[in-house]
Amino acid sequence: MNSDNRVLIAGAGPVGLVAAAKLVRRQIPVTVFEASETLSEESRASTFHPPTLDILDDLGVAADLIAQGLKAPRFQYRSKQDGVIATFDFSAIADVTRHPYRLQAEQFKLTRIIHAALRGDPNFRLEFGRGVCGVKQDDAGVTVQVMSADGTSDERHGSWLIGADGARSDVRSALGIEFDGFTWPERFLVVSTPFDFYSVIPGLDPVSYVADPDQWHFLLEIPGMWRVMFPIAPDVSDDAATNPAFARAALATVAPGAADGEIAHITLYRVHQRVAKTFRLGRAFLAGDAAHINNPLGGMGMNGGIHDAVNLTDRLSRVWHGECTDRELDRYDLQRRLITLEYVQKHTIQNKRNLEARDKTDRDRFRSEMRTMLLDAQKTHDYLERVSMIASLKRAAELG
Repeated sequence: MNSDNRVLIAGAGPVGLVAAAKLVRRQIPVTVFEASETLSEESRASTFHPPTLDILDDLGVAADLIAQGLKAPRFQYRSKQDGVIATFDFSAIADVTRHPYRLQAEQFKLTRIIHAALRGDPNFRLEFGRGVCGVKQDDAGVTVQVMSADGTSDERHGSWLIGADGARSDVRSALGIEFDGFTWPERFLVVSTPFDFYSVIPGLDPVSYVADPDQWHFLLEIPGMWRVMFPIAPDVSDDAATNPAFARAALATVAPGAADGEIAHITLYRVHQRVAKTFRLGRAFLAGDAAHINNPLGGMGMNGGIHDAVNLTDRLSRVWHGECTDRELDRYDLQRRLITLEYVQKHTIQNKRNLEARDKTDRDRFRSEMRTMLLDAQKTHDYLERVSMIASLKRAAELG
């Protein structure tokens, strides 16, 4: 058994590697265990909010990511009946962020940028094909069981453990932490296509939410591609929903000619709203999807996970260097878990309900709120702080 004072991290996704980068900058030795043989190539999350870009800028990795992404300075709400309901411009919050826009870039671009920046640093190790499957701890540290692809395992010892190993977190399971919440009855279908929606939808913005009581959809532009999201009713089978003919029929409801364009990729997945009972258990922590998952409307999942990583590692660094006691780490659970419940879960659930509202009163209320917001500069500013997650970071700081 290898015994040292390293911080152990399960998962080499955006959350795990941001945590590693923060710790390495404080000269803290880190070992990251990644169950896959390589960094993931899946697109998955593709939205980086303004304060997240500020964080990545402080780490020295934002410029490379921005160069590979697409800036979205505006986003809009539409309905199939009314057209554009409201358009919001992030320039209104340029006073509180260095990056007044959303950046659309697949998350795998960030993990590769961070890995390249950390590779060769003596305080950084990344072991591929090695997943954390068991956890034991005492006052002196944490011992994890690490499983290789061939079924062999061994134990590693560290001072602390960060579980950033996704929604099906083995770390969370090993710690026996409950994952409370629910699963939506609908699944979400994402169809990726290079079709030029700008040419057929006047006034379209790169991030567009389209409300409709029968079938809402969401348009998100990434470099060279659009991702179009639809809800899929429970009575539609997975095989039927992932059939290209079904995807084309869905695209036909979005814009003329879209059904005839190229389909690059089809993804269907279940959608959950869950939060772990605690984000800290002794010397072990949960962050990102291991700690909380939500529907993707608003792009808050990965961003919230990165905010988790920064909050935790700022505190962990001070504890590791003896600058404060480990009681400081309790504030991580206090702040980030409450923020997840107050902001991320609440906002993403409301986003979905606004888009799918069937009752005319609810639909009228949503339209009125959006339009009223645009008439008042302070309300617009406050709203943009909420949707960009600046407000949630401020709230976390207020919690002490």
